Amino acid sequence: MPWRCAGWRWLDMMALVIIVGYTALAVSAQTGVNVAGQGLDPVWAGVQQRRTLRVAVDLGFYPFTWMEDGQPVGYDIDLARAIASRLGVQVEFVPSGLDSIYDDLAARRADVAISALPYAPELGWRARFSQFYFDAGQMLVVRSDSSIASEADLAGRVVGVALGSDADTLARRRLMEGTTFTLRPDYDAPDEALAALQRGEVDAVIVDHPAALIAIAHAPELRVAQALTFEPYVIAVAPEAYRLHEAVNQALDALRAEGFFEEAQRRWFR
Repeated sequence: MPWRCAGWRWLDMMALVIIVGYTALAVSAQTGVNVAGQGLDPVWAGVQQRRTLRVAVDLGFYPFTWMEDGQPVGYDIDLARAIASRLGVQVEFVPSGLDSIYDDLAARRADVAISALPYAPELGWRARFSQFYFDAGQMLVVRSDSSIASEADLAGRVVGVALGSDADTLARRRLMEGTTFTLRPDYDAPDEALAALQRGEVDAVIVDHPAALIAIAHAPELRVAQALTFEPYVIAVAPEAYRLHEAVNQALDALRAEGFFEEAQRRWFR
């Protein structure tokens, strides 16, 4: 019957549309083309074609990125390798610097930047930022037997900092805001202030989170009393790399669920 033949032709057309739709989605996933109209992600397409993730790193910031025996190593190096593995590609490290890392993304010399990169919302026009993966903020560190639980307990206490450090700036700001403690900025580096704390020469010190983690790993008689600031590290990709941005965030979620960051902390902050 003619109507039945027409009906079958209509079903055939619908099946073809569905097949074409699924094919387009598959192409989108592999090439970065967004069939909803967002356009091509050329960075993701390049990663898929090369089967390589090019990672911009500033090699010289222990324990995140530095060179050992001619090879890049560190917390962020391990993170980059783990993300590349999650994406099913190889990793290639592109030496860079914090003053040029965004230029490397813009010029497509690198696909991502994983290099203890502070979150900088004011640079959102230059990059897309991943979710936070590490807090490098300032910490109030005390001896384990201390009664100090927060900066509210610092009245009349002696607080050590490294002269000219971010901790020094923060401590002086707190004094200007009315907190009453004696500031001792007599130290050239955070580890010297922490050593003075161990010797009992000061009641507390303010240092960044990495320095605090390394000190506590070596000296269990120390503890973090309070996190004073939140200074997150993020991964950056070029603004047009929306598909790669999504894939990086998915990889970070998976790595967090697997306990990657706890293991990385134990390995590199010691």
